[in-house]
Amino acid sequence: MTKARNRCEGIRNRRAARRITPGDGRPLRPFRWWQLPYRSLFYLRLPDGGRGQAVWAVDVRRGQDQTSAQAKADLYLDGRHHARSRLPAAFPVPGGTVEVRLSKFGLRRCHYVTTRGSEHLLVPDRDSAEGRRAHLDRAHPALSRAIGALSLTVLVVGLGVLVAQIVEHVSEIPAVAERVGTLALALPVDPSFGGNVVLTLVTLSAATERALRLRYNRLLDGTAG
Repeated sequence: MTKARNRCEGIRNRRAARRITPGDGRPLRPFRWWQLPYRSLFYLRLPDGGRGQAVWAVDVRRGQDQTSAQAKADLYLDGRHHARSRLPAAFPVPGGTVEVRLSKFGLRRCHYVTTRGSEHLLVPDRDSAEGRRAHLDRAHPALSRAIGALSLTVLVVGLGVLVAQIVEHVSEIPAVAERVGTLALALPVDPSFGGNVVLTLVTLSAATERALRLRYNRLLDGTAG
């Protein structure tokens, strides 16, 4: 099992390496408040061969279609552009790899994975949306937990409503109705068009909040859009 896993990881790393191009040395631009809706900026400090610490930075635009060849992430070293990769990205750095992956609502991963297999989330820029959410978590942990629980609850309810509506619609198909009858399920929200619009907006907000914490569940967050 370990050999098979290592073989798969080796294949993924080789594919990721082919997506990387060298950087052009341009300076890293500071984060500005108007970039909150679309820019993510994360940092990683690693030992620099006994000379101190090197600062790596990942700069990526949210909202990109990760399946597109135009979806890119940039890696900076000590403030200078070091490399660029198509997404999903796996940048080799000392002692491991920085993995970057998008979801529909933000970042799904921005982690440093060591050669021993341990994972560490990079530190978001203080002024970014992820950084502000992390600051809220540190400054007001109880409030942060409550917001996180609310987001999870909203997504669970939204998934339940989606499943119930699908079951109800399927049961209305004549061939199915003849066998099991038409099912009218009691939904926790108004199933009208307006109710669905409100539920969609609330669900999108919950999924975005979770993305700011880089929380991702394929079943919940993957169906929110």
